[in-house]
Amino acid sequence: MKTIPIKRALLSVYDKTGLVEFAQALFNLGVELISTGGTSEALRVAGIIHRSVDELTEAAPMLDGRVKTLHPKLHGGILGKRDKHADEMRAHGIQSIDLVVVNFYPFSEALQKKTLTFDEMVEYIDIGGPTMVRAAAKNCAWVGVVIDPLDYFVIINELQTQQGLSLATRVKGAEKAFATTSQYDSMIHHYFTERVVENNCVIPRIPLAQDPASLKSTQNMREATTILLSLEDQPISLRYGENPHQAACAYRLKENTAGILSAQQYQGKPLSFNNMLDLDAALNCLREFSEPTAVIVKHGNPCGVATRNNIDEAYRAAYEADSLSAFGGVIALNRPCTEFTAEAIANIFIEGLVAPGYAASALTLLATKPNVRVLENTTAVPLHYEMKGIVGGLLLQERDWQVMTREDLKIVTALVPSDEQIATMLFAWRVLKHIKSNAILIAKSETTVGIGAGQVSRVDAVEIAIRKAGAHIRETILASDAFFPFRDSIDCMATTGIRAIIQPGGSKRDDEVITACNEQEIAMVFTGKRCFKH
Repeated sequence: MKTIPIKRALLSVYDKTGLVEFAQALFNLGVELISTGGTSEALRVAGIIHRSVDELTEAAPMLDGRVKTLHPKLHGGILGKRDKHADEMRAHGIQSIDLVVVNFYPFSEALQKKTLTFDEMVEYIDIGGPTMVRAAAKNCAWVGVVIDPLDYFVIINELQTQQGLSLATRVKGAEKAFATTSQYDSMIHHYFTERVVENNCVIPRIPLAQDPASLKSTQNMREATTILLSLEDQPISLRYGENPHQAACAYRLKENTAGILSAQQYQGKPLSFNNMLDLDAALNCLREFSEPTAVIVKHGNPCGVATRNNIDEAYRAAYEADSLSAFGGVIALNRPCTEFTAEAIANIFIEGLVAPGYAASALTLLATKPNVRVLENTTAVPLHYEMKGIVGGLLLQERDWQVMTREDLKIVTALVPSDEQIATMLFAWRVLKHIKSNAILIAKSETTVGIGAGQVSRVDAVEIAIRKAGAHIRETILASDAFFPFRDSIDCMATTGIRAIIQPGGSKRDDEVITACNEQEIAMVFTGKRCFKH
């Protein structure tokens, strides 16, 4: 039971990122594949041999697809204890399922579609997926569960090197699974709390007149506070706080769903107060991306972020974005660290590195820098809320989960941005959410090239970002976390080579800013939403 071989895997995913490569790797390892609906079709198109769930259960989907995986032959294969239920499973023709790979219908994306009716929204509530995930997580003594495509690489690596999944990996997967189902149910609960029934119709609740925004989910907030204040009894000792004269310690949540406190540390000095803050900031930014991405953080702000086809190229681009600021920072990767990247990192000074896994040769290279904190963390699901302390109380808010899409952008200038510019704008916006306000970000080809962070004047932030971008500023886009109150920031860009801007809009002087862009032949889009961070 310590390490179990994986003979049969069930794949049923909405997010098909990395699915084909993962399934092919499992098949090459001799794993029998079973899949459902759209997942089965994706595997069929890719030419990967598998069985459909219908073949396993001998029952076709019914009720317009509402019942597809709710069947004893499926759940018996997941929930059965191999040392106790083998005879009973055999008698009922139940085949054991050793690995469950599932992610859910995108209820969070549906929430962004403000025009969906209640009846349409409930169709986005996944029933079969969470049921399979919870079953696999409950039976983690015998079954592995994978709910995040970012974990595919770790699973394949372990299967290749250990010929099975360890108990530690299965328990970690179960922890992540329950965290995900909890968050998923919380989103759905939140949606229902904002609805009332009038004239036999379910309609949005009208917010309280005295404060239209703040009390929309009071009950959820109270529940979140209970979780956030439910701490483990034993604190983690820290040498000191932000400065040596400040005493400090850390507490894990009892419902420890994610974060740097759950990471496995391979080497290096104990994490300091500041290390934890920087690594947490890096992981929060990294969660925005499913593509191979590297994030470098210094003093709580990203200083280099890049997305590429592989993690080696992503790290190199992120580092070269601002190699000066990267000195003494922390690095987060969303793919296992390779020997190539480890060798590059070993040649610079950093405080810490976190990744979902490491090649053995990478750990050997990193060991030449014994003071560097090297951590593994594949748990990427944070709580839905975040808390900040103030004198005399606490502030609680939802995390900024907004997902900006092309359809959300309003083109306001005569010049229309190109498809490539729009793609870079959307990349920049995902990073911008994690930079202290006032924040300006200059980007090119899904790479940050200049960041102006934490300035009390927006025009100062623009000037810093331009200076940081230097010679790389030609043909870039600029992102601003709030509107431009005057045209002076646009005038600063006049001869720089910045070709497009993404910003919320909403200033009394928007017309002046748009005119300035038209004069400089700069394309601009409004998002209609800001992304302050304090």
